[in-house]
Amino acid sequence: MKICIVAEGCYPYVVGGVSGWINNMIKSFPEHEFVILSIIADRAQSAKFAYELPENVTEVYESYLNDFDWGKKPKTGKRTHFSKEYYRALRSIVMNEKPDWNTVFKLFEKDFSVDDLLMGADFLHIIQEFYERKYTQINFSDFLWTMRSIYLPLFLILKTPIPKADIYHCVATGYAGILGGMAKARYGSGLIVSEHGIYTREREEELIKATWVAGIYKNIWIDQFKKMSMLAYDKADIVTALYGHAKELQIELGCNESKSIITANGIKMSDFENIPGKTEEDEGYINIGAILRVTPIKDVKTMIRAFAFAKKIVPQIRLFIMGPTDEDEEYVAECMDLVEIMNLKDVFFTGSINVADYLGRMDFTMLTSISEGQPLTILESYAAKKPVIATDVGNCAGLIYGEDNDEFGDAGILTHIMNTEELADAIVELARNPEKRNKLGEAGYLRCQAKYRLEQMQEKYRELYNKVYTH
Repeated sequence: MKICIVAEGCYPYVVGGVSGWINNMIKSFPEHEFVILSIIADRAQSAKFAYELPENVTEVYESYLNDFDWGKKPKTGKRTHFSKEYYRALRSIVMNEKPDWNTVFKLFEKDFSVDDLLMGADFLHIIQEFYERKYTQINFSDFLWTMRSIYLPLFLILKTPIPKADIYHCVATGYAGILGGMAKARYGSGLIVSEHGIYTREREEELIKATWVAGIYKNIWIDQFKKMSMLAYDKADIVTALYGHAKELQIELGCNESKSIITANGIKMSDFENIPGKTEEDEGYINIGAILRVTPIKDVKTMIRAFAFAKKIVPQIRLFIMGPTDEDEEYVAECMDLVEIMNLKDVFFTGSINVADYLGRMDFTMLTSISEGQPLTILESYAAKKPVIATDVGNCAGLIYGEDNDEFGDAGILTHIMNTEELADAIVELARNPEKRNKLGEAGYLRCQAKYRLEQMQEKYRELYNKVYTH
């Protein structure tokens, strides 16, 4: 069986999170051949892999959201015109009137330049009609160029050559879902869409906060992501969610309830058995671990401030921020400057590490993200019998307090996002109570053992792959 993993902005270029999940999935099925179709920003990122690829990965293909095709002069000296059928299909996508994706997929198999399309008369006429229906209160020239910038990445994705496979497994909707939907239409293969976070909601949150896009254009961008996700839901044979509320959101956003199923994350618990414990240098200290990418979405600054308040009350605490520091160098510098400005001691940025080498030294871990799905770092902590402090995002509440009134009890403390005081209080509470830490850590271990083992996840996806395999 040949499986094509379709991913946006992660594997194999970024370590941790969804990338780690993909890497584990591929290793879990050595009997199958995998190819990777990865969506990245542009060719400057090409082949800069952060992972050593498993042996059963035979090819890595790339698709670019920005490419040199844009800005080229048309070879013919005149812009491309399409038939009425293709014009209507393209118009249906822009207008979001029963989008005719199948015809659009056929259109983009033809030999033409994306630049020609975006600068041509057909696209101009469609945008003019769209503008006159809804947006005459704003400047047309600005509107036209904004629409070109919105459709540029989509059109480049639609021009992507797609390797043939038996199953396409998209690890998000969005642009990955576009490629999966196009592959399904072209080859008739099986299609699974697995959402770790709800793509549409995450993009909506980002756009609401964004400074690079203003006013009514935020809504147009949000609608663009919604229609792309809807395509993925429509074309998929199966859509997976990590937990119950995520499934509810998928259905609310238009996914057919009969397609949506829950497949929880799983980790290899044996990786955290007999891991190294505390060393001599840890004697007398309470170590707090934060396993994360140092990026704004992880809200490391709130973590640092909360640690500073807690350290005034419990001086023997130390904070180990464990994870890559190369994804957002500006934010990393701001975090390090904050530590220096606050004259904080005992804060360590370790960079990328093998989590198992450090986790045994920790007394507990914490996660201060403003958005998550079902964090593997929490499960890793549980496998090492470490309790967790986490913000109330994604499935963190379910992991800490349990789903469906399970019998294991609390495995940590939940706080609200960006709440420095709550986080500091939680740090102090766990730092002062070793018996409570042990009790919470044991509850987490038992919950992980019962519900979140890698073997359980493997068996579920083995069933799904066999179900959608079209032979």
